[in-house]
Amino acid sequence: MATKRIGILTSGGDCAGLNAVLRAVVHRAVEGYGWSVLGIRNGTAGLLTRPTEVRTLDLADFPGTLMRQGGTILGTTNRGNPFDYPMPDGTRKDRSEEVIEGFRDLGLDALIGVGGDGSLAILRRLTLQGSIPFVGIPKTIDNDLGHTEVSIGYATAVNVATDALDHLQPTAASHSRVMVLEVMGRDAGHIALNAGIAGGADVILIPEIPYRMQAVAEKIAALKARGRNFALVIVAEAVKTEEGQTVTQSQSTGEATYGGIGHYVADHISELTGAETRVTVLGHLQRGGLPTPRDRLMASIFGIHAVDLIAQGQFDRMVAWSGRQVFDVALEEAIAAYRAVDLDGPMVATARGLGICLGDA
Repeated sequence: MATKRIGILTSGGDCAGLNAVLRAVVHRAVEGYGWSVLGIRNGTAGLLTRPTEVRTLDLADFPGTLMRQGGTILGTTNRGNPFDYPMPDGTRKDRSEEVIEGFRDLGLDALIGVGGDGSLAILRRLTLQGSIPFVGIPKTIDNDLGHTEVSIGYATAVNVATDALDHLQPTAASHSRVMVLEVMGRDAGHIALNAGIAGGADVILIPEIPYRMQAVAEKIAALKARGRNFALVIVAEAVKTEEGQTVTQSQSTGEATYGGIGHYVADHISELTGAETRVTVLGHLQRGGLPTPRDRLMASIFGIHAVDLIAQGQFDRMVAWSGRQVFDVALEEAIAAYRAVDLDGPMVATARGLGICLGDA
């Protein structure tokens, strides 16, 4: 097999497990095929600079510590769409050909991109336009990509949220309080639902299920009637108010992001029940920290399979996982299919079976 020179970049929001992907790709490419690997810094932004921002990745870069680290040693970005790039003068410009030129200047035979649906959609558009052989690896703590049961970063995010509930329970019981935990997840409630079940939440609010604050108040009152002096509530960031309003915060960039629904829920619980409430917003804590064993395993499996796809000449594909098996799917299908919480699935049924209030009772 001819020697290849492949590139890899991490794009979109960071998460735990990305360095484990890099490790797997380098080991498989170098030891398995005798190829060389270039890591592209800061996603597509690294291909816009001149000279391009890259670093050679080899086995010496992975002595056994990096797979344990969160984040990504290559850096990443979730801003600056190359097809609609914000310029210093306030205008916007299509810089896609500059990205493609940067790729070609590196003399790469193929590219691996690790990202969520948004960044993979941009990478697919770029690579099709530039006839660049491309393989995608799913990465998102939201776990909302279609055609894969697992995305890198999700398991660690759930673990962080569960750990937060474990820490909140003793202080809630000590002070007879209702603790409200707001978690990430974008438009899906996977993190809130899974962590809520694992962490013993009494109330779980997710965007897929409309809720009534009165139902939440009744659940808390029922707990009190049974002799319980505390309650744990977990709410996904995309949950709207009862009136259907999205709760957001303005960032310094002018961007509006989810945030604040936890305080809304806590205030209404206090008004309806008289309970003392406290709010914890996990935010980016869910993106950092040590990757769980599950995320390290999936990152390793996905990285190996992505390199093997390049060796087989299979491109415009995304690595995926289902039924305890790794496989690959057409990238177009993967990014087109959104995976919200299945209201008829086992997780919702389990929550209801445990007597957890989902707000719709």
